[in-house]
Amino acid sequence: MTLVGNRLSFFSLCLSSSVTYSSCAADYFVYCDPKLATRGKVFSATLLGLTCSFALCFTIGCGLASGLHSNPAWAAAGSGSGALIVAGYGGLGAFGKLCSVIAAIGLVSNMVPPVYCCGIDVQILGRYPALVPRFIWNALAVIIFTVCALAGKNELSLIFMNFLALMGYWVVLWVAISLEEQFVFRRRKDPKYNWSDWNLQDKLPIGLAAFAAFFLGWVAAILSMRQIYYTGPLARLVGTEGADLGNFLGFGVAGLTYLPLRWWELRIFKR
Repeated sequence: MTLVGNRLSFFSLCLSSSVTYSSCAADYFVYCDPKLATRGKVFSATLLGLTCSFALCFTIGCGLASGLHSNPAWAAAGSGSGALIVAGYGGLGAFGKLCSVIAAIGLVSNMVPPVYCCGIDVQILGRYPALVPRFIWNALAVIIFTVCALAGKNELSLIFMNFLALMGYWVVLWVAISLEEQFVFRRRKDPKYNWSDWNLQDKLPIGLAAFAAFFLGWVAAILSMRQIYYTGPLARLVGTEGADLGNFLGFGVAGLTYLPLRWWELRIFKR
């Protein structure tokens, strides 16, 4: 059971690093022609792109992490991602150094999508943030994370790696609520949505059902999470080291509670 728990925790970490794309996917697909970008094409392209990219990274990561116990050079480099990648490519000589540079540049380019999304995220917080041009919010975000990176270059890497798993918890709750809103409550009434109502408060749901389901899902995730700094009572039940069940139980609780709450919200508020 301890081995099963460790595998579940590793799977949860991998899930957290990939599922976060779902919350910002619409920021990119909005530019696609709706007549050409059918649901099947969008789904297939997204699944294929994520599968190919993450499968390669996860496979290399498993190989490097496993080699720490048997390769002295890798062990001397430490568990930091940058030094370990350089050590892993060390056997390829000059070509290995080139691969290390490409990997580093790939990490930088991977910052482009979240920086782009952060401008939209700030603008949707309210009327006044939306008045500020998006490029200003993007530039401010770059300044903030650059200062943080320079000031905490020796400590922040480990902190953010441990924080990554937490990102998956809130996303799976959002996914559960969004899927039920689409396939249960919107399919019969208005499957296409009225996009012109996006900023009309009296046309949008109150949000009580979503907030309550999200909160209860978070409670379930906290009780079943396994992290370096905290392990929930439900997570401790698996083996001797526990298992990170936060994504799974959080998704289930949010989905089970949103259905009756949203039905009640529609009956009372008609929105």
